[in-house]
Amino acid sequence: MVQLRYFASLRETLGIGDETIALPDAVDTVAGLQQWLQTRGEPWREALADERLLVAVNQEVGDMQTAVTDGDEVAWFPPVTGG
Repeated sequence: MVQLRYFASLRETLGIGDETIALPDAVDTVAGLQQWLQTRGEPWREALADERLLVAVNQEVGDMQTAVTDGDEVAWFPPVTGG
């Protein structure tokens, strides 16, 4: 099982802040997980399509090539904005 967390506007768009899923056999990176989640359709497809999304695996900043394995926590954050 993998714990997924969605923050800020992602949480609002998806209507969910966190969930636990069984990691699909073919998924072993953040990119693979993100693509798999997008197959859920809208709003997942659009919300997770933003290339500027930030990701953390087990509370460490990662990227699309970061490995994901059973027992991990993966969190997505929208791009940081400010003035």
